[in-house]
Amino acid sequence: MTALLAISNLHVAFKTADGEVEAVKSANFTVAAGETVAIVGESGSGKSQSMMAVMGLLPKNGIAQGTASFGGQNLLALSKPELNAIRGRKITMIFQEPMTSLDPLYRIGDQLMEPLRAHSGLSAAEAWQRAIEVLGLVKIPDPERRMRSYPHELSGGQRQRVMIAMALANNPSLLIADEPTTALDVTIQAEILELLASLQKNLGMGLIFITHDLGIVKRIAHRVYVMRKGEVVEGGETARVFASPKHDYTKALLAAEPAGRKSPVPDTAPIVLEGQDIEVTFKSGGGLLGGAPMAITAVDHVSLALKQGQTIGIVGESGSGKSTLARALLRLAPARGRVVFMGRSIEALGKSAMRPLRKELQVVFQDPFGSLSPRLTAGQIVTEGLLVHEPGISAAGRDKRAIQAFEEVQIDPALRNRYPHEFSGGQRQRLAIARAIILKPKVLVLDEPTSALDRHVQKQILELLRSLQAAHGLSYLFISHDLAVVRAIADYILVMKDGKLVEQGSPDEVMASPKQAYTRRLMEAAFGH
Repeated sequence: MTALLAISNLHVAFKTADGEVEAVKSANFTVAAGETVAIVGESGSGKSQSMMAVMGLLPKNGIAQGTASFGGQNLLALSKPELNAIRGRKITMIFQEPMTSLDPLYRIGDQLMEPLRAHSGLSAAEAWQRAIEVLGLVKIPDPERRMRSYPHELSGGQRQRVMIAMALANNPSLLIADEPTTALDVTIQAEILELLASLQKNLGMGLIFITHDLGIVKRIAHRVYVMRKGEVVEGGETARVFASPKHDYTKALLAAEPAGRKSPVPDTAPIVLEGQDIEVTFKSGGGLLGGAPMAITAVDHVSLALKQGQTIGIVGESGSGKSTLARALLRLAPARGRVVFMGRSIEALGKSAMRPLRKELQVVFQDPFGSLSPRLTAGQIVTEGLLVHEPGISAAGRDKRAIQAFEEVQIDPALRNRYPHEFSGGQRQRLAIARAIILKPKVLVLDEPTSALDRHVQKQILELLRSLQAAHGLSYLFISHDLAVVRAIADYILVMKDGKLVEQGSPDEVMASPKQAYTRRLMEAAFGH
C-alpha cells in the first residue's frame, strides 16, 4: 500500500532555560489513503507533538528534524507560505476542545466559509453553499439555520461536528484528529466515531487518530502505533497488537482498563444522606425585552438514599441533571424537596447553620487544575479548609495534618511546598482528594474526577478512592459519563435523562440487563454491544 504520508526519523525538541528537552525521538509513521492509523500513549508521550511538528504548528521554541513526505515534498523543510498551501486544503486537523478552536465572536457560517475562500478561491455565494453542504455531510440538523448560529448556541457534539465540517470543507487527502471525542458523552462520542469512519470510507482520505482511549482504537483503527516518552515502542495491525502485544508498556496500557467490582454494602448499613422528591428549576430568558421567562426543570422529583460505605454512580448525558442533583443534595443549589443528613433535615438550614456541616460534605471536581489556586502551594491548598473549619489548630498542627493527607493520597509530603503547575494531572487530582479528606468528611461527591486523565492514571485514582473508602467508611456520590469507570467503582447506579431518574439498580442489573431503551443506548455506545 502506497503511503500518503511517510514520517521517518522524526525528532522534536524544545529549547528551555535548562537546555533542550527532547519530546519525540526517532519516530516513524505511515498512513495510506483510505486507512485509519491510531497513535496512542499517555499524556506527554509525544503523540500530539509529532503531528504538530508535521503541520508546522510547534511553538517558537520547538525544533523538528527528520522527514515527513507528502505528495513528493518534505513538509518539515517547507516555508510557511508553502505549508499554508497544504494546511487546511490537503491536510487538515481537528482538536480536542472545539469551544477553544472556534471563535466565539463569529457565526458558524463565517468560520466555515473562511478556509473555503482562502484555499479554494470560491465566491461568497459558492462558499455559503459548500458550507451548508458540509454541515449536512456531518449531519447537523437544519444546516442553513445553523450557519447563522454562534458557537455557544451549539452543544458540545454539534461544535465537534462543525470542526469536522471545517476540516472536510476542502476535500483533504489526510485528516489528523487529536483527541476529538475525549470531552464528549459516550453516545455523542459513538456518533462522532461512526461519522468519521463513514466519511473516511466515502471520501477515501487517510485518517490519523490521536488518543489515549484504547476502546476507540479497537473500534476504528486499521493500524496502531504505541508511543511512550517520545518513542514508538510498538506498531502494527490493531487486531494483532491487541491480541498479542509485544512491548511491556503496551501490555500495561491494555491492562489499565478500569477493572474490579465493588461489593454492595450490607442492608443494615445506616443511611448517611437522603434526598426525597428533589426538584430543581431554573428560569431562562425574560428581562427587559425577552418576554416572559421560561422555567426549565433540571432535576425532576428524584429520590435517593446513600448508605455508609456505599458508592452511588450517577450516569447520563450532559444536561441530564447529574451534577445539579448533587449540588442540591449538598445545599449548593436552590431546590425543593427534603434533604436528610445523618438523620437531620437540612433543606431549610441557612448559611450559618450549614457551615459546620460543610466539612462533612465535600466535593472533588473534574478539572483539578481549574479548582486548585495557582498562587498557593500544595500544602496550603490541602490545609485551606482547616483554617475555616478547625481554626484552633496551630501552623505546626496543620502541617502535621497535611503530611498525613499527602501520605494517604500517596504523594511525597516533601513536595508540599511546590505549586499546582509543578504536578502532573493525576497528582493534581490526588491533591484535590487530599484537600477534601483532610476534613474527615462522611460524604464525598466526585464530579467527573477521572474524565481528564489517562486510563492508567484513572486506574490508580480509582484504587486510591477504594482504599480511602475502606479506611474511613466514606460514602461516595460518583458522577460520570464514563460507564467503564462507574462499573468498576459503584455498587449502585442511577441513570438520569432530562432531569428524571429513568433506571436504577446494581451495576449488573443496570449494565448487564438494562430495562430502559435509553440505558441500553448508553451501554451500546460505551461498550459497543
